[in-house]
Amino acid sequence: SEDEYDDAGMAQAEVDAGEDAVGGLGAEVDEFMGLGSQLQEVQDQTFEELQLPADMILETQGAWHSFLSASSSRAAAGEAIYNALFDSAPSLQSLFKTPRSVMALRFMNGLNSIISAMENPTEFKVTVETLGFQHMDLEVTAPRVCIFRDAIVDLLDMEMGDRFTSKARIGFFAMMNYVGGAYIYIRREYAGRIKIISSSWRTANN
Repeated sequence: SEDEYDDAGMAQAEVDAGEDAVGGLGAEVDEFMGLGSQLQEVQDQTFEELQLPADMILETQGAWHSFLSASSSRAAAGEAIYNALFDSAPSLQSLFKTPRSVMALRFMNGLNSIISAMENPTEFKVTVETLGFQHMDLEVTAPRVCIFRDAIVDLLDMEMGDRFTSKARIGFFAMMNYVGGAYIYIRREYAGRIKIISSSWRTANN
């Protein structure tokens, strides 16, 4: 099917993107490889608390705040994210039925809440989990996560230039892999259960 074809192409893009990301890290490549396979790629088999190195978190948060400060408004930042994502993968637009301006702001607010919570592993996991439940209607896949991740990283690289450090790049790469894997895990593990509960509730009230 067309979807299978798209996912096959996206899967190859995931491999290529991972190689490009590692190749672009320079002196930080050893630190990236030291994060373990759970953060080097989208991992959806478990969903545990994540603790990144403190200096990496600070660099990641600093890059994000610099990006927001350079934008004329949060709405403009959201539009930039929206454009970066759908310019790189126009086919993903079919997944979202919400109006563009609303979706752009949701992207921005979601990323902001995730990045702001990175310092506290428990709060970080709860934030990601909450957003994961809100996105259970979307068919999130590892290749699609990689497209979203790379669009964000490329946008920050383009907007910030040398201010987007290798350590910040690693932080975003690892964070987006974690979040994407969590979304996939939550949808797989809980969507069916919620449907059963909802169905039982409707039956009990009819």
